[in-house]
Amino acid sequence: MSRGQPRRREDAGQVSVLIIGFAFVLALGVAVVVDVSAAYLQRSGLSTLADGAALYGADAGATGASTYTEGVPQDQLALDAGVARAGVEDYLRSVGAHQEYPGLRFVVVVDETRSSVQVRVSAPLDLPLGVPGAPEAPMISAEGSAVSDVER
Repeated sequence: MSRGQPRRREDAGQVSVLIIGFAFVLALGVAVVVDVSAAYLQRSGLSTLADGAALYGADAGATGASTYTEGVPQDQLALDAGVARAGVEDYLRSVGAHQEYPGLRFVVVVDETRSSVQVRVSAPLDLPLGVPGAPEAPMISAEGSAVSDVER
């Protein structure tokens, strides 16, 4: 090599390490986006399920025998907690919620003084791609509520 020419460095192999690193980061980003989208869609489905169950439970609990024997009250409908809970269970069974969301759990809270039914549903989150560091069996939940009220 003559004195006037700059020395050449050996760069062979450094570009492939950079490409592999970018490919890994890109694959990880795709996995995160896919899993977040799946979680959002499942939570949206659970939210719809919880709202429907709360409405069905409030409707079932407010159309008890007291409405027929005592008439429609002036301010609030009497809400039968047992009938409301049974209505929620019936709704979840009729729409096939346990088949669509295996491991589905639900909690029903009936507030007879406010004539309201609150339903919280939760199910294991089914993620299509695994992201390193993510929980093994994450749960996702949603809440819905309904009020039975007299409109004049």
